[in-house]
Amino acid sequence: MKKLILVAIMFLSMTTVLQAQSIRFGIKGGANFANQNGDASFDGIEYNKEGITSYHAGLVSEIKLFDSFAIQPELLYSTQGASYKDAVNEFKNELGYLSIPVLAKFYLSESLSLEVGPQASFLLSERNDFDVEDAKTFEFAVAGGLGLNITKNLFIQARYGLGLTEVSKEADIKNSTFQLSAGIMF
Repeated sequence: MKKLILVAIMFLSMTTVLQAQSIRFGIKGGANFANQNGDASFDGIEYNKEGITSYHAGLVSEIKLFDSFAIQPELLYSTQGASYKDAVNEFKNELGYLSIPVLAKFYLSESLSLEVGPQASFLLSERNDFDVEDAKTFEFAVAGGLGLNITKNLFIQARYGLGLTEVSKEADIKNSTFQLSAGIMF
């Protein structure tokens, strides 16, 4: 009997939370300032790394659970990578990912939020200026940043993503990306 009452209370609590939440959907896009951290040597040759500027775009949603807390899942196409050069050669390694960040969104005020959470990315394309195509097909990262609601529907975000898994089978490198975004919620 105690278990039945406990289950009923949990069910009512969950129902109340689910009814109180609001779900909004939107689109966003912006600039990526990407680089790759780690050992930049290929075939025994050490290269200097430089960041690249690329883009991201996709869908965003916000599931508001409480006045000051929401979950923000996203589905983005994001390009990341770096430019490598030594005394003779220079090449650019650009990786296109389907990124799925799921962020906890803490509202610090009515318009300012802190966003932090995990991000899973799946490799869709690899474009580089050399013959090696050795990128791993999955990347796991953590992301964190700030969001600012300009109006009820318009927002801007600044976020840093740090890769936790290596992106290459041949080198010990991980993605790091700073993103500036703008979007609209419907």
